[in-house]
Amino acid sequence: MIHIREIDHLVLRIVDLDAMLHFYCSALGCTVERRKDDIGLIQLRAGRSLIDLVTVDGQLGRAGGAAPDKDARNLDHFCLRIDPFDEAGIRAHLEEFDIEVGDMESRYGAEGAGPSIYLTDPEGNVVELKGPPVNSI
Repeated sequence: MIHIREIDHLVLRIVDLDAMLHFYCSALGCTVERRKDDIGLIQLRAGRSLIDLVTVDGQLGRAGGAAPDKDARNLDHFCLRIDPFDEAGIRAHLEEFDIEVGDMESRYGAEGAGPSIYLTDPEGNVVELKGPPVNSI
């Protein structure tokens, strides 16, 4: 059984960084928490969660295909914070549903870096399952 605690973060693929920062920071009150300009990632604090902005011309954004428009998606993935994070138990549970699970890696989320795995829903949406932060990462 998987226990979902909350949405950890969502990732938007974007074209106009200045407009998006103005909207989310100036208009809605988010703050820039972390930037990884080398891969085209800006993470905004939105309460207890994060909104990640990925520029389509950056390393991460290029991996997602064409720029978003009315006919193309702009959501890269969403992340569910789970507790506890028992990798073996999660894998065993999801195998019962014939769900393929990616490799476990340490990734940064709303609470810091910690274990996470990716899977894909039946319509092709990528879902990240994220555990608690690990201080040594």
